[in-house]
Amino acid sequence: MGKYFGTDGARGRVNETLTLDMAVRIGRYLGWHYGKGKRARIVIGKDTRLSGDMFEMGLAAGATSTGADVYLLGVCPTPSVSFLVRSESFDCGIMVSASHNPYHDNGIKLFNSEGCKMNPEIEAEIESYIDGEIDVPSALNDHVGRVVSWSEGLKIYEEWLMGIVDVDLNGMRIALDLANGSATATAAQTLRAMGAQVDVIHGEPNGVNINTDCGSTHPESLQRMVREGGYDVGFAFDGDADRCLAVDEKGREIAVDEGGSLFNGDYILYACGRYMKKKRRLAHNMVVTTVMANLGLYHALRDLQIDYAQTAVGDKYVFECMQSNGYSIGGEQSGHIIFLEHAVTGDGLLTALKLLEIMCDEHKSLKELGSELFIYPQLLVNVEVQDKNRTMADEGLKAKIAEVEAQLGDEGRILVRPSGTEPLVRVMAEARSDELCHDYVYQIIDFIRDNQL
Repeated sequence: MGKYFGTDGARGRVNETLTLDMAVRIGRYLGWHYGKGKRARIVIGKDTRLSGDMFEMGLAAGATSTGADVYLLGVCPTPSVSFLVRSESFDCGIMVSASHNPYHDNGIKLFNSEGCKMNPEIEAEIESYIDGEIDVPSALNDHVGRVVSWSEGLKIYEEWLMGIVDVDLNGMRIALDLANGSATATAAQTLRAMGAQVDVIHGEPNGVNINTDCGSTHPESLQRMVREGGYDVGFAFDGDADRCLAVDEKGREIAVDEGGSLFNGDYILYACGRYMKKKRRLAHNMVVTTVMANLGLYHALRDLQIDYAQTAVGDKYVFECMQSNGYSIGGEQSGHIIFLEHAVTGDGLLTALKLLEIMCDEHKSLKELGSELFIYPQLLVNVEVQDKNRTMADEGLKAKIAEVEAQLGDEGRILVRPSGTEPLVRVMAEARSDELCHDYVYQIIDFIRDNQL
């Protein structure tokens, strides 16, 4: 990770850690970098945050000042920028969004000419420019760039989505929670065009209500809507619409026990992996997960004779594993799912369409698609430590973790990892009951505290 750019672009509190000057400088560098010997073409999208206009204009001003032509999509899903960079041959793309963060944060995500996350080397050069360590010349005379309003780009994206999944949604009633975010630009329109009856909640963004008690991080109101309204299925998106969670036809939490969980990314990977194997579209018989995927998913994949690979937490690592090995599906519990046959980033609406395809083809409800998957109860507790690296290196702690692992055997797991941003160690356990999870987690936490690690 760099000084300003993390695993998913530059992100921070507006006008504090993420400033207009940074946006202008990012735009200036990209316009110059991609404009060597030609006029660069850059596409910019944004979510619905109040500060989105400010950063969009700053990026556009910067890029045009160094000679690039800038195409403004307006409010759009993050994956639409990734797709359009590739399909319309842009030099790079920019998305102004802080994803699931509250409105007072924003972010600047960069995509290279292949629609993938920007090369770390270029991000490092941008950081040097932001810090004044290098200089970038301005364009002069007729070399100054133009700004083009390009809402038709969204139509290209929507038509592409509808061409991927060939299903007739006539007669299907679908509820959507749009998180007052990017999904307001495309989701309902696309599903209606495919024949579905669609009703929406949290579809009126005002600049400050994005992700506020809604969307994939707060799906309770969608569950209630589906349950009370008799819908066939519900989908909840996050602020920039690259994630999707689903709710079954009764608005219930989908699980064997009463604690349960939503039809989250683990369920989606299970349902889609099973279907792709059945259709002989599961490359190398492999599903890619992160280390935070539920143990129940691994057991269910094993029963289906499907292999799995584990990566570090973060869609960046999922994609790298998929790309390096030619795997076709991977994702996270959060609902960030990548279908590499079609896209190089997660796409919430594409994920919803893939689930609808399975439901229609197999004539099954969402509940039925997940019925064979038992999700183990899970408990995650953060414990504050003086030095997280020293704590993780402690031989006594390693021995304690091994002891707990032996207790769990094949009926659970313990995961202990340092926070990437805070002086914390995260302790997560999965087991057959909530009580067992609590016992195993606090065996570790008590050891850390008793030994003052």
